[in-house]
Amino acid sequence: MPRPTLLVAEPEPIQALSVRKLVLETAKFNVLTAHSNREALDIFHLFPNISAAVLVGESGLDCDLIANSIRNTTDKVPIIFLSGRIAGRCEYANHNLQTGEPERLLELVRSLLGDPRELDSKQA
Repeated sequence: MPRPTLLVAEPEPIQALSVRKLVLETAKFNVLTAHSNREALDIFHLFPNISAAVLVGESGLDCDLIANSIRNTTDKVPIIFLSGRIAGRCEYANHNLQTGEPERLLELVRSLLGDPRELDSKQA
């Protein structure tokens, strides 16, 4: 069974890779990264087996646009919205979290999709 694949839509990070991407990949999730609304929607439609979408609510990304487009295609893909604002919300997201809590993001993704490290140990 293949590892779960996450679509992570976030603004271009100042450093080479975002902390979110590193945390998720270290936890053995496959991560496809988009840095714009158009890129997020293109990746979603090019890779129909995406397991979940993580949308980061920073300037330049429209969570409601992306999440609504995903919802109109399928209701089987969990959508997680991350916001730097305490009251930040995405109407079409299944889950809303704070961006500064990568541990909570990882816990949530594992609770939704399972732990890919267990897949590796079963195949060994």
